[in-house]
Amino acid sequence: MGNCTDVINFILLGFSIGAELQILFFFVFLSIYILTLTANITIITLVKLDQQLHTPMYLLLSHLSFLEIFYTSTIVPKLLANLLQKNSISLLGCLAQIYFYFSLGSTEFFLLGVMAVDRYIAICNPLRYTAIMNGKVCLQATATCWLVAFLSVFFLVILISKLPFCGPNSINHFFCDIPPLLKLSCSDTQILESVVFFFACSIILTSFLLTIVSYVFIVSTILRIPSQKGRQKAFSTCASHFTVVVILYGTVIFIYVRPSFKQVMNFNKFVGVFNTVVTPLLNPIIYCLRNKEVKVAVQKQFSRNVLRNNMAH
Repeated sequence: MGNCTDVINFILLGFSIGAELQILFFFVFLSIYILTLTANITIITLVKLDQQLHTPMYLLLSHLSFLEIFYTSTIVPKLLANLLQKNSISLLGCLAQIYFYFSLGSTEFFLLGVMAVDRYIAICNPLRYTAIMNGKVCLQATATCWLVAFLSVFFLVILISKLPFCGPNSINHFFCDIPPLLKLSCSDTQILESVVFFFACSIILTSFLLTIVSYVFIVSTILRIPSQKGRQKAFSTCASHFTVVVILYGTVIFIYVRPSFKQVMNFNKFVGVFNTVVTPLLNPIIYCLRNKEVKVAVQKQFSRNVLRNNMAH
């Protein structure tokens, strides 16, 4: 160990595919990234401009869209560079990517938990909803989500930064993920692997449990509604959120909540692409397709723009 040279740069191996497929993947991922930014910016803009959307549910949704923009931007630009054979990343850059990826991901879990509680109060306690979920409470809840997530991951990254890396320096992934990075350390990482596993379980499963408990109460309340139309309306208010929850938790629990890092890496890369590239685009699409209020807001803004253009001419 004393004769080892510290590694300061890593090589992201990315995908084991031919040059033609890499170019194809580049344009596919670039298109998805542009659509993701456009869709999430549209959600944020709609919530800001439309007074009908100035409710806790849509304020939380705008926070989620804001988060998705930075979450996917942490991974996709480097992924695109990797597909153009620019696959080198410094140790500091690697740690920074890990920090923002896991901080933003943890914030998303907490936000989804808060959104589940919001739906629980709206459906199970509608008369007190506006008193409980006011603007101040909504702001405090979202600020807590960001603060707790970024502080928690900071200490995790500090522990990883203390590891010695003597070579090899090839990370078998398309971004700096913790499991493949720990494999490159020239020290025993068993304790740190346990810490990472505990961290993943505590954040992912705790927020997941909060979401599940909220939905148990929501479903039990909805089933007691006498009219079928009333039940359908109540279900529709939380269908979008539940769909996003299933997609996100399903992929992330599969990757990280395991007691061992001995995984099929190629399949993990595929799931990782879905989680970091596709899901940030699916979220605004799901909310737009499933929410009548969002559709009305889109039509309203479109009509206003058409009217302005006609008046300008």
